[in-house]
Amino acid sequence: MTPPTIVWFRADLRMSDHAALDDAARRGPVVPLYVLESEGTGTRFPGAASRWWLAGSLEALGRSLAAAGSPLVLRRGEALAVLRAVIAETGARRVVWLRRYDPEGMETDRAVKAALRAEGIEVESFAGNLLCEGLTLKGREGKPIKVFSPFWRAAMAVVRADRPLPAPARLSPPATPPATDDPAAWALRPTTPDWADGMREAWTPGEGAAQDRLLAFLDRRVGGYKAERDLPGTEATSRLSPHLRWGEISPRQILYATRSAAESEPGIATAAEKFLSEVGWREFSWHLLIHNPTLPTAPMNPRFAQFPWADDPAGLRTWTRGRTGYPVVDAGMRELWRTGWMHNRVRMIAASFLVKDLLVPWQTGEAWFWDTLVDADPANNPASWQWVAGCGADAAPYFRIFNPVLQGEKFDPAGTYVRRWNPELSRLPDRWIHRPWEAPAGDLAAAGVRPGETYPRRVVDHSVARDRALAAFQSLKGEARP
Repeated sequence: MTPPTIVWFRADLRMSDHAALDDAARRGPVVPLYVLESEGTGTRFPGAASRWWLAGSLEALGRSLAAAGSPLVLRRGEALAVLRAVIAETGARRVVWLRRYDPEGMETDRAVKAALRAEGIEVESFAGNLLCEGLTLKGREGKPIKVFSPFWRAAMAVVRADRPLPAPARLSPPATPPATDDPAAWALRPTTPDWADGMREAWTPGEGAAQDRLLAFLDRRVGGYKAERDLPGTEATSRLSPHLRWGEISPRQILYATRSAAESEPGIATAAEKFLSEVGWREFSWHLLIHNPTLPTAPMNPRFAQFPWADDPAGLRTWTRGRTGYPVVDAGMRELWRTGWMHNRVRMIAASFLVKDLLVPWQTGEAWFWDTLVDADPANNPASWQWVAGCGADAAPYFRIFNPVLQGEKFDPAGTYVRRWNPELSRLPDRWIHRPWEAPAGDLAAAGVRPGETYPRRVVDHSVARDRALAAFQSLKGEARP
């Protein structure tokens, strides 16, 4: 009998458009394997919200693989040790996977590949998690591209919207099925307390849900995406980010489906390309991480290593709890805490408030998002925080500091989003919904708002905080003045 092939799943928890699974299925028996790599031995360990998503995603993938004929094997530990054990148990002579691009993951994969090959095991890795593997894209001088627009032009020049691979219709199981861990023992889901009610209401992890969400977006919302994507009170975005983060859908599937939809309905072509450019930001973030392994912890601009950050645990606490007194910031942080997700425009506003109004280090915010976002991506999360802080690639100038009041009034003019997540302000007139501290006493009383009691007072005056931030940024040696 043909020895089985181990398909090592990581952040690619799908059966369709999976080159490694497709290759294995064509050769003979398949052992699908997911390894929960121990902290410190592999890729960055997922935060609490991501672990909740991972549990659901593994369940969905497990059902699909079992229905196809070969159940998913779950193991926890150091990757090479687990692979050796499963090889010994099944007689496998080949291991395949989709490449990953975080520094720790790449280092682990290189070591695993070298060790197994030295032991006579065939090992092969495949592309599939990015449209364009960032190591292949270079600028005019042969250096990594540091600005999004030229990066995306270069990527689109080489990326083709090929038809994605279908899921294998049938998988042959190994003659000797290996033992699998009890997923409950991994404790990926919260229990005491169980804080995931809001996430269960908002999300369904898994490949099937990802495909449904993409098709619904292309059918009903993509035409308005360009005009409405920055409006948090409007259901205008795809909300595919957690599905992409866990590889339940591939970027090629999104590209192919979006381009196909635009060909069928030319009127949505411009909006569709704008949507794809946001997928491009994910690609760009991975390009940055590949070439800057310390992206999650160290500023790309070395001058920022000397930035005079504030020690403000009380301010940080108001931010994490959604009690800064700035309605749009608080709405975003409460949405995050409840659902594990936040609208992208509000992410920028909330991040800017933490870094520039409170002068809390961007790494602190990045760590909070890593723990609370279901789509906390190893590349996109730190790249976005560095962008907001002004110390990363393609960064906004340091003196561009988001005004949370003006941002709220521009992108949530009727207060739809703020009222949803700050119900204590729901009866406040539109004029005051983003600046309740300016509302007349009569309007506050009529709305049932008691400053400092039903809704917090501002933790800081933005105009004062802005001046403080500018002074801090200008203190950096060699930093240009506005």
